[in-house]
Amino acid sequence: MTANPFPLFAAWFAEAGAAELNDPNAMALATATPDARPSVRVVLMKAWDERGFVFYTNLDSRKGAELAANPAVHLDFHWKSLRRQVRIDGRAEPVSDAEADAYFATRPRDSQLGAWASAQSRPMATADDLSDNLASVGARFDGLDVPRPPRWSGFRVVPSVIEFWQDREFRHHERTVYSRDADGWTTRMLFP
Repeated sequence: MTANPFPLFAAWFAEAGAAELNDPNAMALATATPDARPSVRVVLMKAWDERGFVFYTNLDSRKGAELAANPAVHLDFHWKSLRRQVRIDGRAEPVSDAEADAYFATRPRDSQLGAWASAQSRPMATADDLSDNLASVGARFDGLDVPRPPRWSGFRVVPSVIEFWQDREFRHHERTVYSRDADGWTTRMLFP
């Protein structure tokens, strides 16, 4: 065990990048409403460092509304082929406009247009609504750079607890938990 969870996360994430066929950066994101109704979905982590784990979304989506009302979240990376899981409790904080702008600029143009065209989590009247909206915003930004929509940004999950779980035979799993405190991180092992 190390005194800091991030070198271990870096090593496991690199192994997942080599072993997982699709989206090793996929993580389940659990949010809750102010009255504690949970919701979970898979999102893609787009950056991470010792400050936290970053993902992007439409701020008007269900998850955006839940995060605005209750920033307490839980992340779960599950790398089945490696028989590993990383669970993270934390608090979602908005990324800066500059950070969101910089990431948005790296997205493919069709994804940028999609961020403008989709009223994420809102009902569609017909199956053509999205394609009609895409055509409209495509025409609007024809020949122009696509700016980041004001309702689209990111969150950094600042971890307070990170648990590393390694599958072992006969359910003799290894569980190591890092908890943030005033002096950095404390570490303990858990029974499987």
